[in-house]
Amino acid sequence: MKMWKLLAGFGILLILFGLILMLFENWKWRLPGDIYIKRDNFEFYFPIATSIIISLVLTILLNIIFRIKR
Repeated sequence: MKMWKLLAGFGILLILFGLILMLFENWKWRLPGDIYIKRDNFEFYFPIATSIIISLVLTILLNIIFRIKR
């Protein structure tokens, strides 16, 4: 596969992911395990559990895609 096709595919996926996030902008993605601290003039959100779940899903999907292509 040529490098430009791979980069173009990732670019399209990022655009689609951004559009999906815009649709669900008001929905809070807080899972148990995510760190959320809110003080007077400070708000900190670190989605540890959400990041792990997204990583697992993407790993499984990419493994399936690469096995099918092989």
